[in-house]
Amino acid sequence: MRGEASSSNSNNRGQSVVVDCGRQKSSCGYCKSGARTSISHGLWAESITVDDYQDLLDRGWRRSGCFLYKPEMETTCCPQYTIRLKASDFVPSKEQNRVYRRMQRFLDGTLDVKKPVQPIEDPATGSCIHQVSSSAADESLSHKNTGEEKTEEFMQHLSNQIDSAVHACIEGGEFPSGIQLPKALVKKVSHSKKKPLFEGSEDLVYTSNIAFQIAATWKRAQSAGKDVQQSEFIAEKVVNSLNQLAKFSGLSVRALKGHINFYSSGKLEYLDGDIQIVALPEESATGSGSKSSSSISKCSINLQGTKKLEIRLKRSSFDPEEYALYERYQSKVHKDHVTESSYRRFLVDTPLLFVQPSNDGLVPPCGFGSFHQQYLINGQLVAVGVIDILPRCLSSKYLIWDPDYAFLSLGKYSAIQEIGWVKENQVSCPSLQYYYLGYYIHSCSKMRYKAAYRPSELLCPLRYKWVPFDVARPLLDKKKYAVLSDYASLQNGESSNSGVPESALELQQDEIDREDRNDVRMDDDEEMLEPESESSDDELEPETSDLMSVGIEGGDVTKILIGLRGSQVRYKEIQQAIDPRERMDLEAQLQKYQKVVGVALSERMVYSRW
Repeated sequence: MRGEASSSNSNNRGQSVVVDCGRQKSSCGYCKSGARTSISHGLWAESITVDDYQDLLDRGWRRSGCFLYKPEMETTCCPQYTIRLKASDFVPSKEQNRVYRRMQRFLDGTLDVKKPVQPIEDPATGSCIHQVSSSAADESLSHKNTGEEKTEEFMQHLSNQIDSAVHACIEGGEFPSGIQLPKALVKKVSHSKKKPLFEGSEDLVYTSNIAFQIAATWKRAQSAGKDVQQSEFIAEKVVNSLNQLAKFSGLSVRALKGHINFYSSGKLEYLDGDIQIVALPEESATGSGSKSSSSISKCSINLQGTKKLEIRLKRSSFDPEEYALYERYQSKVHKDHVTESSYRRFLVDTPLLFVQPSNDGLVPPCGFGSFHQQYLINGQLVAVGVIDILPRCLSSKYLIWDPDYAFLSLGKYSAIQEIGWVKENQVSCPSLQYYYLGYYIHSCSKMRYKAAYRPSELLCPLRYKWVPFDVARPLLDKKKYAVLSDYASLQNGESSNSGVPESALELQQDEIDREDRNDVRMDDDEEMLEPESESSDDELEPETSDLMSVGIEGGDVTKILIGLRGSQVRYKEIQQAIDPRERMDLEAQLQKYQKVVGVALSERMVYSRW
């Protein structure tokens, strides 16, 4: 049966193995009821593929380290709805725009900061990074000239890369040979020609009109009657060649109306700030180097400014500097004492099986798996985003930030950056479209900030369909638990037996809860459920409505994949060999398991109780 199991996982991304922890009851960190009113189903994942975890997310699951949990929505005190948004549809609020502009002013030195950042030593070079100034006037003219020289050097590098791409097109027969084509020239886009912040997907930084020059040269060289390609076609071919030949740190390159444009990744506004986005090399288990960031080139962006922002994406691993920041964050922000072991369990350990990057459009340049995204200002670590990158989404798990930089609202800033990362990486991985913000808890005011990232959707806890937040909100105003998809169908004019009056479907016109003005760590909910909660499998579950059977229609527990003494078999193969009383208990557990993970996953993941 091992062969049957592997054939179901045809993408060869490994095998998911989970231990069923059953029903869990613990105290709630949201309503602070004091009793064990938070109820969920738990799994301990020995390993899990990114595809299986993506499907679990789309059934309301989340992870805390290697522990997976799904709230029992009808009975738990604070129902937790999975929330996501499509990155390409993101519309920032006024507050989110302000946060982004505030960061830009801080980087270019025009933001008045009362508390300066203390001098730190660069661990890589040993050089001292001096106190951050609150004004650009504190910077010397020599610094300005150095910035300009680096910008010129970088533009020359881009020009050389375009020339190499043109040469590759000639060798590939896409452009004619035997013609002396002009050299590329990349120019910096002036401020007056830039799009306003957040208009379009990214910020235009550099451009080249080489395609127009090639088209004109081509036309002059060709004899009458022969077809001559237009500049738009030429630009597309050069961009395709560029994306195959090189990766640009912090930049994406696209053709637009014959121009070859370079955009700052993640909609970062590279105007005057000295911003550098670099990659960290990550050694594989075999010792061969592999890049852990989507920006895998050694190139960097250095523009004129007073401060430098670096954003680094690395595979999940223990980092003493990150742990020191986590200790400081927990102590100052949450008045909590932490240990290294709890930190490792919570934010470092991961069951996700890493998937290497590929060139087939199925995997982004960084690969799939668990990552830490570091934010450094002048070499000082100021925030770490703990994220999972999956086939259809970037799932934001947690954010750690330096309390001294609270004025920058790093929670909101990092969320906008992560949304931008999804949009950027759709070029290399079209399936990657969504940004998952964790759980939305309507009954907990401090968790409502997640709905401020619009337009968002909530997952129906019964039918696992996505429902627009604007439809779900008035329902959740009336009661904590709701079958959201039924009401969404009602609003669309479809029939429903829910019996909810039409008045419940009227959208409220007031503004979204302003809790998001105060940064709330993402994901605050993750730490609430550590595996220390007691299992209560032997307790009787409350009676459920007939609708609950919808989630397991067509299920057959005999097809569940079972892990037994190192082998994998379908339950039907060992069913008769089990003692009747034990078999009855086991099948009750298997039915619960199949209901919470779904039929397809129950037949794909390896289930274990031993």
